[in-house]
Amino acid sequence: MKHALTFEITDRLEGTLARAGIIHTPHGAIETPAFIVGGTKATVKAITPEQIKEYGGQAVLANTYHLMLRPGTAIIKQAGGLSKFMNWNGPTFTDSGGFQVFSLGVAYKKGIDAVAHTERGDAAKAVKSSDQLVKITERGAHFRSHYDGQKLLMTPESSMELQHEIGADIHMAFDECPAPLAPPYYLVEALERTHAWAERCLTRHQELNKEHEKNGEPLQALYGVVQGARDEKPRKQSAAFLGARDFDGYGIGGVFETSEIPTVVKWVDETLPDDKPRHLLGMGAQPADLFLGVEYGVDTFDCVAPTRQARNGALYTYDGRINIINTRYKTDFAPIDGECDCYTCLHYTRAYINHLFKSDEILGATLASIHNERFVVRTVDQIRQSLKDKTFFELKKRFLHRYYGDTPPVGVIVE
Repeated sequence: MKHALTFEITDRLEGTLARAGIIHTPHGAIETPAFIVGGTKATVKAITPEQIKEYGGQAVLANTYHLMLRPGTAIIKQAGGLSKFMNWNGPTFTDSGGFQVFSLGVAYKKGIDAVAHTERGDAAKAVKSSDQLVKITERGAHFRSHYDGQKLLMTPESSMELQHEIGADIHMAFDECPAPLAPPYYLVEALERTHAWAERCLTRHQELNKEHEKNGEPLQALYGVVQGARDEKPRKQSAAFLGARDFDGYGIGGVFETSEIPTVVKWVDETLPDDKPRHLLGMGAQPADLFLGVEYGVDTFDCVAPTRQARNGALYTYDGRINIINTRYKTDFAPIDGECDCYTCLHYTRAYINHLFKSDEILGATLASIHNERFVVRTVDQIRQSLKDKTFFELKKRFLHRYYGDTPPVGVIVE
């Protein structure tokens, strides 16, 4: 069976894992490295699809867990797939819903990052957090909807079926993302389960693609998701195991600090096949992550931080992040950033946006979100061009020095 996507590498940066390339999908090409805009519920919060295209967004990533609950994947399929449903005519991704099953499903609004653990041998037993419930078995994940408490089951096979109904160009295999502080024995169990589930995902995905091919429908791609926590041996083991399977590309799962990208991501990308695309799932909220991710071999990455932070008044500028709600901006009639070319910066002032936030006006979230998303997309565009021009390290030094000054994130060296 032919593959649903092709990937070509056009430029490399000597002495690093960085490369520029193009991912070709049924809904268009993605020039890499690329920031994939987070559209969790088939929408980028406070922004229209037309605005996403206007500020340079190339692709959108939606979440299977949320879409299976609302509006339901059958409705999205009936609408003609994710792109038509949300009026976005570019490439689309879906993650499997695994992280949300193991975090939101258990600990929604409880301040818990992922599945809690107790004694050895209890990994397959119910883990309760107030009225929430998850139970992990070899079959899949039993959990409750955080909307109405309905009992649900997600298996590798059902995750594939849901994602194929959503109809994105690129899917993620259903994996287990264990809690960062899970005991070592459980990390081993979770990794073995992730690998077994990946093979089941691949089998079902290929069956569904045969149906698409028979019906004359576009094929859909599947990425295997590498896990292994923060340890070198399991990370490389996971990358080698999945890299030997016929996936179209690979996701890098887990929860990373900025300082861990040069180690954990490097271990993975040095091990994965060189000729297939790599996606860093839910990268951190630091602009430094963009540079480090690319330097250590990431082709695409997604994050909801730009719009989430924007809705709270935290705005990126080339001289660092600002809080637009601060009183100092009440009479500041300059744009958010004088070097930014976004719609917001070209038409509105800090004083006006400060007023919108102080008045709790919805427009404030929209204007702030447009700016933050454009800032990140534009930065990655500049990084991609710097790989072609061989000026990556000059751009990295200049950008990080301006953005962080004397207080870069832990582990980031600004020369």
